[in-house]
Amino acid sequence: MRSHAGAPPSRRRFLALSAGGAVAGAAALSGCAMRVSTGVGGSGETVTVMVNSGDILPEQVQQAKKDLGIKISLVKYDITKLIAMLTSGDPPDLVRGVGAVDLPFFAARDVAEELDPYFARSAVLKLDDLDPVNDLWRFDGRTQGKGPRYGMAKDFSQDSMFWFNTAAFDKGGVDYPSETEPVTYEEWLDTAKRLVRRKKGQTTVFGGSFNGLTRATLLATMTASAGGSLFSDDFSRVDFTTPEARKALAWYLDYARTKVGPSLIQPDPNGWDGPTYQAGRMAMSNSGYWLGGMIGTDRKLAAVSRLAPAPVFAGGPRISACQGGTGLWMPRAAKNKDAAWRVFEWFFGEEPAKARASGGWGIPTLKSMRSLMPAQEDYQKRALKAQENELKHFSVVSFTPYSRADAVDALFNQIAPAAMNGQISVDALARRLNSAVNEQLKRGKEQVG
Repeated sequence: MRSHAGAPPSRRRFLALSAGGAVAGAAALSGCAMRVSTGVGGSGETVTVMVNSGDILPEQVQQAKKDLGIKISLVKYDITKLIAMLTSGDPPDLVRGVGAVDLPFFAARDVAEELDPYFARSAVLKLDDLDPVNDLWRFDGRTQGKGPRYGMAKDFSQDSMFWFNTAAFDKGGVDYPSETEPVTYEEWLDTAKRLVRRKKGQTTVFGGSFNGLTRATLLATMTASAGGSLFSDDFSRVDFTTPEARKALAWYLDYARTKVGPSLIQPDPNGWDGPTYQAGRMAMSNSGYWLGGMIGTDRKLAAVSRLAPAPVFAGGPRISACQGGTGLWMPRAAKNKDAAWRVFEWFFGEEPAKARASGGWGIPTLKSMRSLMPAQEDYQKRALKAQENELKHFSVVSFTPYSRADAVDALFNQIAPAAMNGQISVDALARRLNSAVNEQLKRGKEQVG
């Protein structure tokens, strides 16, 4: 449903953004169409790109000016500033976004440019070269993964895969997981219990970390792995009491209660898995292929690190989703669309894309660039083999357009600790989550209209 082409969206459409006050830096937007210009140029123009630090490097800005004749003006990603720019009708030309969770939210609010006509005439980004992960950036008005394209992922990982440290397994006398056949979630948790190390009541080595990129995407993905869906068919409600969602929730509660890894009731002092895994204080890390970019900087760690498939629930389908898919989208009200598209092509299909592909920090989203993934060292070959095998099991787990993942997480973070501490049951937690999250989704649906 389109708003009038000349009218910027109202602030009311974005109110759910601040629900619970949780808007993280991993946030973003997505893009929809007024009309497609017929120009192909852009040379001599300035394109404003709102991204996080490091997404586009200063030397790449210089390179773009030299190669494209376009000046890129970088603006630090800030959700509040972005909403203000969108509602004033003067947005950036390109904006950072997390495809898995941001795209449905912003596409439903009619602020993103439909990019199909641009892709159709591009000599750089060919549709048959796009990895299926780019379907995270599609939305047909109801379901993610179908319909027009609103953006593209710069790289990706299958985020339920996990890295494990063979030295920790050797020390604990535990057999290594297979690098091709998935363990069950129950087996993963049992292994984590055997590998956790404690001293004077304090955890000194985490047996494993399994938190996903957000709790919302983690539980949606795990529910799919149990054979169900966290959301109703129209994505307007969640139901944590279905057998599949309850199974996912119960498993995550067990993980938290047993304190084998970081959680709301046992935070990682480092704030995320990377430094803890690097320090040898985490036996398994639920981080996809991208963590290999960091692991590879330490040859000793790289030699003992292995990548394993996403776990499964016994009897459930083999699901290996991407919970991120960070990329760019173009606001409908962008002023320099042709020049912005040329920057888009360059970022996703030319030098910056090649540099990312060869760095090992993610899987390229153009199939033609897979050959650039690092495979010189033995550890790189092993990780690549495990990853290539896992690609066969990729699927889009659709997210609701009526809330942002951060806002759902804010509610989860308020409600779940009581269950993690054993004060309420898993069924009581499921009912409370249903009540709080569904109220939020109801408000979000009203805002979309």
